[in-house]
Amino acid sequence: MRRTITVHDSTQPHYQYDVVEAMGTNFHPEFKPQLTPQEMLELGVFNGSYFDPDQSEFPSEWFKNAKLSPNTPDPSLNFFKVKASQPLSVWQKKGWIYKDDPKGWFQWYCRYYMGRRIQEEDLRQIKRWKAMTRHIAQVAHNCRRGDLTCRPVQRQALLHWAYDSRKI
Repeated sequence: MRRTITVHDSTQPHYQYDVVEAMGTNFHPEFKPQLTPQEMLELGVFNGSYFDPDQSEFPSEWFKNAKLSPNTPDPSLNFFKVKASQPLSVWQKKGWIYKDDPKGWFQWYCRYYMGRRIQEEDLRQIKRWKAMTRHIAQVAHNCRRGDLTCRPVQRQALLHWAYDSRKI
């Protein structure tokens, strides 16, 4: 079961990590994402510009129908057609970036989904993921169920965190 993945992207040349769980299984009991990384990429997240051109770290099927813009961020590729994320520099300044995942939460989630486990970091990221439920409550309180035109930025941000805001 255990295998090592070597990363070849520009932020982590030759970085390696061990996969210790089967892909998409054995998640922490408090971590119940509603979307897989592949589903998120197909819906349209992060302005299409999250990944380097070398995507060999992850399964190729994740990218078959992904909405990607490799050269320039393009908010029109997001499901809700709005920009809903802060620049990486803001995340770095706030101390939200972990050394093994220099691109942030979604990179952590993709690697966690693949089966990598780093106990302390996993708990930190799951805590951050759970904090997004306040946005679910705000959308539910302020929007009619299924009204996807209500609070599109907040809904898009929820998609970025693997919550399916189309169902609120």
